[in-house]
Amino acid sequence: MKLMMAGYDVTLANEESSADFFVTFVGPAETCYAGGVWKVHVKLPIEYPYKSPSLGFVNRMYHPNVDERSGSVCLDVINQTWSPLFDLVNIFEVFLPQLLAYPNSADPLNGEAAALQMKDQKLYEAKIRDYVAKYASGSTDKQCSPPPKGAVAIAHARKRQRRENGQLQASEAGPSSEFAGSSSAGASKVDDTESQKRISTTTTMTSVATSDTQLKSEDSMSELSDMSDFSDLSGDDELQHRLDL
Repeated sequence: MKLMMAGYDVTLANEESSADFFVTFVGPAETCYAGGVWKVHVKLPIEYPYKSPSLGFVNRMYHPNVDERSGSVCLDVINQTWSPLFDLVNIFEVFLPQLLAYPNSADPLNGEAAALQMKDQKLYEAKIRDYVAKYASGSTDKQCSPPPKGAVAIAHARKRQRRENGQLQASEAGPSSEFAGSSSAGASKVDDTESQKRISTTTTMTSVATSDTQLKSEDSMSELSDMSDFSDLSGDDELQHRLDL
């Protein structure tokens, strides 16, 4: 199993099934959860990896996106946007640490924690440390209470409803329009620059051609002047003139 190869402590919840087990998860450093140790219950569906696994914290955790009583986790990448390219190592090394470091209080499973996090960050962090000391200080036997019947399903149903109402979706047109606008402006600048270069080149060639024409005209005038001088001389004078040349 990749989790064991990555150094995680994995124990089977049911010796007859390798799809039901517990993983020891350590709170990420540089967060209020640092130093805490949690037991996470993992259940793999038959369709895994095409269907996401089920996760739940066994011992209590204080977090806006973790149900305090059931330990259920509200994480989009698991509940909504799961891909078969993901695996359990991604969950425990990337997804869960990111969730703990950057909670989404706008879409909570623990409304009290979400409200406290938005109202008083220092008090929120102090309560996290208090929970870590009480429920995750090296022992994973301090389990969450059984969830009330249907509570988790209701929470996820509310989340789906908010998604459908568009409350969780940011405006997607703005960035694309700005990017398109900047691209068009950039292309316009390039076209203007190229046009200026072509105009400059054409002007230079015209100037050179004009100069050549002027030089040829001056040479022609000089030859005509010489011929005119010859025509004014008499035969002997013309011969002498040629000899002098």
